[in-house]
Amino acid sequence: MKKIVFLTGTRADFGKIRSIILSLIDTKKFKVDVFVTGMHLLHRYGYTIEEIKKVGIGRLFKFSNQNTNYESEVRMDEILSKTIKGFSKYVKKNKPDLIMLHGDRLEALAGAIVGAYNNILIGHIEGGEVSGTIDNSIRHAVSKLSHLHFVSNNAHKRRLIQLGEAKKNIFVIGSPDIDIMISKELPSIHKVKRIYKIKFDNYSILIFHPVTTEISKLKKQSKILFNTLKKSKNNYIIIYPNNDLGSNIIINELLKLKNEKRFKILKTMRLTYFLTLLKNTEFIIGNSSAGVREAPFYGVHSINIGSRQQNRFNNQAIKNVKFNQKEILKAIKTSLKKKRFKPDNHFGDGNSCKKFVRIVMGKNIWKTRIQKNFVDNSYFDATL
Repeated sequence: MKKIVFLTGTRADFGKIRSIILSLIDTKKFKVDVFVTGMHLLHRYGYTIEEIKKVGIGRLFKFSNQNTNYESEVRMDEILSKTIKGFSKYVKKNKPDLIMLHGDRLEALAGAIVGAYNNILIGHIEGGEVSGTIDNSIRHAVSKLSHLHFVSNNAHKRRLIQLGEAKKNIFVIGSPDIDIMISKELPSIHKVKRIYKIKFDNYSILIFHPVTTEISKLKKQSKILFNTLKKSKNNYIIIYPNNDLGSNIIINELLKLKNEKRFKILKTMRLTYFLTLLKNTEFIIGNSSAGVREAPFYGVHSINIGSRQQNRFNNQAIKNVKFNQKEILKAIKTSLKKKRFKPDNHFGDGNSCKKFVRIVMGKNIWKTRIQKNFVDNSYFDATL
């Protein structure tokens, strides 16, 4: 049996790989491990390894890649090096046949580096995408170190071909979280409100992450955003940011809102509960990828602020604004007036897991050469 290890460091990337892991386990054809690190082991962000345990997936290997001194800012390069060291020990002991990574986080980069230097096959989910932060460069770096690519759509496939990746190793499967978004396992909105003690009849969602290249502006941006939301007089469910450099700044500003009756602040949410919340929200605001990926699939209005999602997929449901109070208030007013948009399936139709399992059940991918070659597009037509 082939051994596949999935590496997860955040609630976001676990949401993407969760359904794939469960589908692989159901085949009983693979040994599945999950290497858990990053935000999952931080109590400040909800200690979400407990949520992973509840799903009942594979063998879990936990590794703490950062200290819990929340008063000091994180150093992303130090966390990267520590993750490399921890994952290297896992690889040496457990000898996986395939390392599966997702997206653009430092944990994914660590996994790719370890796999590359240990001659292990590497798979990357949702490569070929673009955004407006350092994550953009990290994502492409992970793709260049990976052998197999599982992308959301043909546009992302073309971009990987531009990066010199071989067509035969790029598979369009859609975004795996769409499988969950249309599944019957989503709880009712009444249950979600009861579990998380949400008393609002109507509400909007705020998720605001730091942009590490704009750290000097972050405090001002946070104050503009939160003061604008207070002025809007709407109800908001606010979910903590990720643990990138600058998260302390945002959290410190958030804590000033804890006594505001129109704000419900949560450290984290289980994915299925969050999706139900998103499906029933008036709009989502901030700079989370949920606003440009999941929200349009449900036809939910999204107000995207700043540069973090710059160059991402655009849709009529998404309103892009700057950190300007008038612009933000106008976008909020417009979102409350308009009806839902037609759902968009730009990132897939909900069959990602079936497609992924079918690919890894085949024999060909296991014959993929570990030594990669750059495919020069000047010698052939890169169109699909």
